[in-house]
Amino acid sequence: MYLVVGATAHFGRQAVEELIAAGAPVRALTRTPEKAGLPEGVEVVQGDLTKPETLPAVVAGIEAAFLVLQYGMDVAALLAAAREAGVRRMVLLSSGAVIAGAERQPDVIAQYHRDVERAIEVSGFEWTFLRLLFPAINSLTFAMQLQGGDVVRAPYTEAAFSAVHERDVAEVAARVLTRGGHAGRVHDLAGRESLTQAQQVRILGETLGRLLTVEDLDPDPVLEQMSQFMDREFLTALFGLMASAVGRPAPVNDVIEQITGHPPRTYAQWTADHRADFGG
Repeated sequence: MYLVVGATAHFGRQAVEELIAAGAPVRALTRTPEKAGLPEGVEVVQGDLTKPETLPAVVAGIEAAFLVLQYGMDVAALLAAAREAGVRRMVLLSSGAVIAGAERQPDVIAQYHRDVERAIEVSGFEWTFLRLLFPAINSLTFAMQLQGGDVVRAPYTEAAFSAVHERDVAEVAARVLTRGGHAGRVHDLAGRESLTQAQQVRILGETLGRLLTVEDLDPDPVLEQMSQFMDREFLTALFGLMASAVGRPAPVNDVIEQITGHPPRTYAQWTADHRADFGG
């Protein structure tokens, strides 16, 4: 039995679907099972990482778990319950911001994910870390703007990313969970092409049949505005990552192809799969 934590979020939901399609037994953790909307055949269980008393039933009989965590989530209780239940393997969706070998990480995003990685390492599980920097779903932030016109306004429009389709992440996770050979390994997940945000908007426009343009915004006022309803340290770290991606190509690799057997999906494919999210 395979457990997916974060099963109703991006990456978790797709991983559940991939496991079910492969015929693997899946248990999905959620705080609200009645709202999960997961495929038939999934064992949906109620639990909460902040309520340790709910976790023993969640991890009972589990061989391996895939963790998709919200930033800042404490996993100590989950790891303790999993260790007590005899769970053997943990696969973590981590961040590509983590600097390998660094005692202290450069920002709070990298530090949080490295702290979770370290907690898994010292707990004695077989582990695999999937480090992802900029998923293609980040582009969903364009959708609201495009309801009112054909201009996308954002800071760092010349920042380049090798955006990864969430379905590729899910396929990698499913294969790592169900097949051997990945214990103690870190997989850096990257797409097959380096594209700036401006180039992404152009491709999105081609998919939608609209002539979209971009307007580069001063990041400081945007940061101030967003800090009113999001964690400022997190946003500062995110903006720093984007600033560092301006003016240089994003790294690409063949890790996804090595694990799944096919090249990473293109950004154009992602826009086609998400056309409805943009009103197309």
